[in-house]
Amino acid sequence: MRISQILQGKAINALYTVTSGQTVLDALKLMAEKNIGAVLVVDDGRLTGIFSERDYARKVILKDRSSGDTRISEVMTSVVITIEPQQSIEECMFLMSDKHIRHLPVMDNGELVGIISINDVVTAIIRDQKTRIDSLESYISGSPY
Repeated sequence: MRISQILQGKAINALYTVTSGQTVLDALKLMAEKNIGAVLVVDDGRLTGIFSERDYARKVILKDRSSGDTRISEVMTSVVITIEPQQSIEECMFLMSDKHIRHLPVMDNGELVGIISINDVVTAIIRDQKTRIDSLESYISGSPY
């Protein structure tokens, strides 16, 4: 299974972004409204970072910073690991596990086209396994033996 297949199953326009100049509070409101664990930071059409619940916990709360006064640029993860649509779900799982991350932006020829979460990966694997099981059950029950 390819990352592009997972993206096809996601809601259209499910790419939520903030700019590095916005406040942490702005990002948290968006994340709560959309029920997501991370937002991409895009400045002038370019991916410049990612801000996640983990960033909030470690770089805002534990540092006793104000969400309303702290800019995303101060606490975002600026070295963003990405994946491409043609890559496999196995490569995605390896990256997430190896780098201890739960969200991977998807870039296609330098253009941001989506984001994959660990939940998307697990859901895709479960669907694929169910399809395989259903297919095997159908084969077995239709078998002359």
